[in-house]
Amino acid sequence: MDVAILLGVFILGLIIGLPVAITLGVSSAAYLLYSGVPLVVLPQKMYAGMDVFVLLSIPGFILAGNLMNRGGITHRIIRFANALVGWIRGGLGLTNVASSMLFGGITGTAVADAASIGGVMIPGMKKAGYPADYSAAITAASSTVGPIIPPSVPMIIVGALSGISVGQMFLAGAVPGILMGLAMMVTAYIISVRRKFPRQPWQGVSEVARAFAGAFWALAMTGLIIYGLLSGLATPTETAIVASVYAFFVGAFVYRELPIRAVPKILIDSAVSAAAILALVGFANVFGWILVSERIPQAIANTVLSFTDNRIAVIFIINLLLLFVGMFMETIAALIILFVPLLALAQAVGIEPLHFATFAVLNLMIGLTTPPVGVCLFVCAGIARLPLAPVVRAILPFLATNILVLFAVSYFSPLATWLPSQVR
Repeated sequence: MDVAILLGVFILGLIIGLPVAITLGVSSAAYLLYSGVPLVVLPQKMYAGMDVFVLLSIPGFILAGNLMNRGGITHRIIRFANALVGWIRGGLGLTNVASSMLFGGITGTAVADAASIGGVMIPGMKKAGYPADYSAAITAASSTVGPIIPPSVPMIIVGALSGISVGQMFLAGAVPGILMGLAMMVTAYIISVRRKFPRQPWQGVSEVARAFAGAFWALAMTGLIIYGLLSGLATPTETAIVASVYAFFVGAFVYRELPIRAVPKILIDSAVSAAAILALVGFANVFGWILVSERIPQAIANTVLSFTDNRIAVIFIINLLLLFVGMFMETIAALIILFVPLLALAQAVGIEPLHFATFAVLNLMIGLTTPPVGVCLFVCAGIARLPLAPVVRAILPFLATNILVLFAVSYFSPLATWLPSQVR
């Protein structure tokens, strides 16, 4: 009955539209009250969930992304991507995906990618003759690459939960992220050829060189982050601080598009975003602690293993569960609640933790573009000034492509583990 109270209040909160963090907190408090557990456990477990050193890197990476975005990065990234692929049939769609692949290496969050790239690309694509629903759909789909290609906030969360090195997690996401981006570009090209979308003239190697020179300092930030982590010179938290300082210097003194007077607002916005994530982490940790105390992880593992202990079948079941959960729950909350129980199940059938962590994050990123709680869908539909339904229809081919990549990564572990194994 105690668990029924917990899950019932949680589901009710989601149905009536409460924020996920509040829903987690209210359902956990209801469980504690009904079970007679002192409510002092709530702040204790919240603090324990947030008191993880590596989580301090999240505010730093958010600040770095905001500084670079305000400092002129978006249009430089788009210009470089357009110079590379804009001349192909449906080139603005390919530019959209390529921009997200490059931009994701700076922000680490899908929503920031969707808002920043979408704010430029969706109006531009509509003006060039692309359908509004297609423009919004490809922007939403490509934004999910951001949290897979390093740096990645969800990967940091997974590292904190599992003890896996954040640097290893970042490397594990690189190949799947690039593969997902390339697969979406192929899908966009096929759609463009069939629907005879416009193409732009080739602008020449000189434009590629100029665009690369303009975007160099922005692109170098990803290299700085990866080098800092893999060289051992800095922890993820220290790397995030260095990235923030670098972002400020480049935006203010290299690109000269970051006015000093804008920095206080950027700091406040970044603090609010980081606080929202960490509050979610805290409440989700309480919820997760309750599930563990009720032995829900063991029950899940035992239930699945009672049906089958076949590795292929278990991977399929895990993917179906995470895809379903991703349709209704915010990514970070889902990771904190489900990662540990599903990791135990995965290890029981011989799945390596790094491999499992990679396809789990990939799964939940796809959830950002699936209704009814696909945040990136709402952002892009809002920019395109469309209702959600036509954008959902237009995104289906990209969802199918991303799910194919997901299953490729799930069943062929070297796509996730090969690169980390080369730099240990």
